[in-house]
Amino acid sequence: MGFDIFYRFGNFLTVRTAKIYENTVGSFETFGRYWQLLYASVGRPENMRMYAKETVRQMYHIGIGSLMIVCLISIFIGAVAAVQFSTQLDGQLIPKYYIGYIVRDLAIIELSPTFTCLVLAGKVGSNMTAEIGGMRQHEHIDAMEIMGVNTAAFLIMPKLIAALVMIPMLVATSAFVSIVGGYLATVPTELLSHGDYVRGLRSFFIQKNVVVMFAKAFVYAFLLTTISCYEGYFVKGGSIELGEASTRAVVRSDVAILLADYFITVMNKLL
Repeated sequence: MGFDIFYRFGNFLTVRTAKIYENTVGSFETFGRYWQLLYASVGRPENMRMYAKETVRQMYHIGIGSLMIVCLISIFIGAVAAVQFSTQLDGQLIPKYYIGYIVRDLAIIELSPTFTCLVLAGKVGSNMTAEIGGMRQHEHIDAMEIMGVNTAAFLIMPKLIAALVMIPMLVATSAFVSIVGGYLATVPTELLSHGDYVRGLRSFFIQKNVVVMFAKAFVYAFLLTTISCYEGYFVKGGSIELGEASTRAVVRSDVAILLADYFITVMNKLL
């Protein structure tokens, strides 16, 4: 009886150790293939006109196609933040115009870049994974490679350029709409006067915060685009595997964005 217990415990440790080893090796393999794909995607375009046309199409899809959802989320972000801080500061010695100041900095530094890119990871990122993954499953990528096309560059670089151009614009739009949302939630309802809200917006402004906002937008755009394209490019199997790849792309992009958010915030504090 005692020997059987030790045997089962040893077997359990062996299985778990093998599983941990397999996951560790798989993580390094995934990381290596990710950077290999990025290196291949910066190759010289075979047809510049074709690349430019695809880049414009992706810019329209990422920018105009996501504008409505970004504005909708942003206006409620600003409204909720303004009302919440108005409630918290009610009866306190802190001047009420601080609400405008708080909503402005909260939108610029954190909420607009992070929330916008988390949403875009689900909307744009999953679409990129499905698009490239569908081409892989239907052997379109294999056909292009036979014709001598650098598929990594053609499929990834236009999307990456479009994301690096349009996502910072969406983030800036989100910050502006959030501030407008805070105004609409407080001034018409008489929680705050127009003069106090505008005074708060003009108070304690630090230009560096805008630089941080755009830095976050560029980093997040790079992460969500490249991770989503990677998951689609190396997908295997059928429709079930493609759905799993899309889900995995969103989850990994969101985790990468949150980690980058932390490190950028720490670097901003140190610098």
